[in-house]
Formats: sequence, C-alpha cells, structure tokens
Amino acid sequence: MNKQSKISGVVLAGGLARRMNMQDKGLVQFNNKAMINYALQAIMPVVDELFINANRNIEQYQQFNYPVISDARDDFAGPLAGVYAALKVCANDVLLVMPCDSPFMTASGLQTLIDERERCQADIAVAFDGERIHPVFMVIKSSLKNSLQNYLAQGERKIDRWFDQHKWIKVDFSANPEFFSNINTPEQLAELATKE
Repeated sequence: MNKQSKISGVVLAGGLARRMNMQDKGLVQFNNKAMINYALQAIMPVVDELFINANRNIEQYQQFNYPVISDARDDFAGPLAGVYAALKVCANDVLLVMPCDSPFMTASGLQTLIDERERCQADIAVAFDGERIHPVFMVIKSSLKNSLQNYLAQGERKIDRWFDQHKWIKVDFSANPEFFSNINTPEQLAELATKE
C-alpha cells in the first residue's frame, strides 16, 4: 500500500464498556479471538508505529507486543483522552485512530481515510457511512496536540465540537457501512458472531 508520509496509529481500548457489563471490550472474545486482534490486523499494514490505548488490564494488552499507553487522567474521559495520549508519544506527523470493537474494518478502508486526508490537506479526516459520522475512525495531524490538550483541559468531551475548531472532512464509506458494525452489548456480540 502506498504511504505518503509516515503514519502513527492507535487502537482505542480504554473505555469502560458500560453496555458490555463493564467487560474490557478489546479482550472480549469474538469468533474465538480477542476483539482487539481484528483492529490490530486492520491497522498494522498501514502504519509505521502502533500504540494500544488501554486503562485497565495493561499486562494483557502488553502481550500483543505493541506499546500500551493510558489516558493522562484516570476518569475514563472518553475517546479524545485516548487520542491525546497517543498524540503525546507518536513520532510521526499523522495519527490514525480506530476503536477496538469494530471487527469488520479493513486495512484498505483505513488507507482510504489516510489518502483522503492527504489529498484534501485537511487537519482531520473522519469516516462517514452515508448517514452519520464515525468519529473514532479518524486521521489527524499530530500538530493538533496542543489544541486537543486545551479542549480537554476545559472539561470538554464531545468529539465533533473539537472537529469544528479545525479543517475537517468526511470520508464517504456509504458503499461499505458494514465496516462500522461495532459491538457494544452482549447481544450484538452474539448477533455479529454469526455473520463473519
């Protein structure tokens, strides 16, 4: 796959998963593999360095052999806190972000996000399924670190409000909405396991 500039990547596995009975979603088994395996498989081919953002079960995540980074604060402040943790340590100008609970995303889908941000020279590129955005699938310039730090310091959490402070684009995935089938509840886990 063509990579223009070097890309850092982070898989977000730092949430509380309240609707999943507080299970650690990245470690939940989906078709006999931990869910984070699917994310790592999709993201590895398109990045030059990779982090896992996790706030519990750190030792289990370390067994996947990528650096594990935690949020700066321990209040489970949402995905932007995980993005900020990655921006603080990433070595490259661009960061690719994806969640741990979407097992149908592909490397080529992620590459599309990377390519479109580059083509449009946007600060941020966000996946759009034809109906709504999926903000935890994004590619952002690492230079936005200070902006995000300030936003979080104000107690803000909403991703799209932060996007609006920058030049951001929606990347159309309406031909592949299945990429964004994610697993939030035990019921969804059982339903999607029959689809693969």
